[in-house]
This record gives sequence, C-alpha cells and structure tokens, in this order.
Amino acid sequence: MGKPLVSIIVPVYNVAPYLEQCLDSIKAQVYREFEVLLVNDGSDDASPYICRSYERADSRFCLIDKPNSGVSDSRNQAMDQAQGKYLQFVDGDDWLTPDATETFVHTAESTGADLVLVHFYRVAGGRLIQRGHIKTEGVLTRQEFAGEMMKAPANYYYGVLWNKFYRRSIVEAQHLRCSSQVSWCEDFLFNLDYIEYARLIATVPKPLYYYRKREDSLVNTQASLRRTIATKRMTFDCYKELYQKLDLYEEQKAGIYRYLLSAATDGSVPPLSPKLGMEEKPPV
Repeated sequence: MGKPLVSIIVPVYNVAPYLEQCLDSIKAQVYREFEVLLVNDGSDDASPYICRSYERADSRFCLIDKPNSGVSDSRNQAMDQAQGKYLQFVDGDDWLTPDATETFVHTAESTGADLVLVHFYRVAGGRLIQRGHIKTEGVLTRQEFAGEMMKAPANYYYGVLWNKFYRRSIVEAQHLRCSSQVSWCEDFLFNLDYIEYARLIATVPKPLYYYRKREDSLVNTQASLRRTIATKRMTFDCYKELYQKLDLYEEQKAGIYRYLLSAATDGSVPPLSPKLGMEEKPPV
C-alpha cells in the first residue's frame, strides 16, 4: 500500500515578501506524497507570479486563481478540489518545520485519530516563543478533548486550522466548509463542526509550525472591542451547541460560559537573538 496523499491548502493574499519562505518550507518536507493547492485571492502584488513559478517547477503545486472573496472562500475552493486522504492548512506568510507533514501522517496513521493537533512557534520579527495547550502526547475521545478545550477555548491552539491535520473523508461526508459569513473566527467555527464527528483526537506537544505575527494582518486590523464582543456572542452559540451534542452541557455549564470572558491568545514574545531563519533550530 502506498503512502497516503496529503492535500496542503495555502490561501494567498498579498503575501509576496513571505511567500517563498512558506512554499520552500513545503517543498522541503521530508514527507513527499502531497499536493499543494495555492489559492490566489485576487492579490495585487507579486504573489500570483511567485505561485506560478512554483507550479511550473513542481507538478505537486497547483494554482487556483480567483477574484478577491476572502480566506474562507479560498479554503473552500481548495477543499472542493482536494484529492488527499488528509487536509493540512498553511497560511501564505507562515512556514513549516521539515518534519511537519511526516509527523502529522505518522500520528494519524498509527493512532487512527481523525484530528491531530501540534504546538507551534509564534514569531514576531526576531522574537519567538513556543505555544500550545495540551502538554502531553496521547489520544483523546471527543468528549475528553472538549473537556481540555474548555480550559482555554480562545487559545489559538484550539481555534486555528494550521496546527491541525484533518481526515478529508469526514469533511466531505459532513459537507464541512469554512463560513463566509464571518471575516474572522471562521477557523474556530470549522473546528467546532469537525470535532463533533472526530472519533479520536491525537495531541503531539511538539512545535511544527511557525506562525508569523503581523501587525497589519486582517485579524489585527479588524479586532476592535465591539467587533470582538459581537463575534464572541455569535460563536458562543456554536460552542455551546457542541457541548450539548456531546452531552456535556449540563454538567459543565459554568465552564462553558467562561468562553464569553476568555481572551484570544497566541502567546507573549520574549527577545530572541540572532534573527530567526527557516534553517535555524529555535529554542524549546
């Protein structure tokens, strides 16, 4: 039996200064059985030209060009075309450790888990810190995982797509897609939907992803207090519904409502020197 194909989905919007580092890190993966779906979301910088150069050089890279319609639609169009057994997400301004995809595949295949979560590095300029939440390696039921998530529901560890590995058969069978009705928190809503159908969830307390913190990112430019409160109220209904479906709501009601008071966190950043490069090994 051959190695399973992984569909790596990369939404791209005006990230030309960072894109080559991202795509080079994908090309450098120890695990080689993957396709890369690059979705250019109407970029007006050099991003589409960079994507085309990788598509021409490596048959595993495929460019999907479309007018600007947002990151959710970009990911959805890629999922519509994906052929892999698993889905992996990478943002165009971030990058991977060389063993990222290999670790995801090995963990999913050896444990039978439907979802795999790993730790990540938060990078801001030349500063970096390892982030995560569940500190032990193991396999959890969806109920056990929901119990862990309740402790820090607004942590990026639970909310984002890029530190996770998904089984595409579940995504397709349940018709799961990212919501285009919200401009942020769409990752968390997708994860809440997916967790309902994930029989087993594996955790690996090892950082495999470099998340680049940018002050001009979409989340930072749109995250006013009023908008944050409105988003909290909207997402809480979905969050609460998951615990009701898992028969945990009545028992854990107080903890579940703490979600409304939790603040999104991706970690503070201590100084790091020298300047971090993709080839350097960061401290743990």
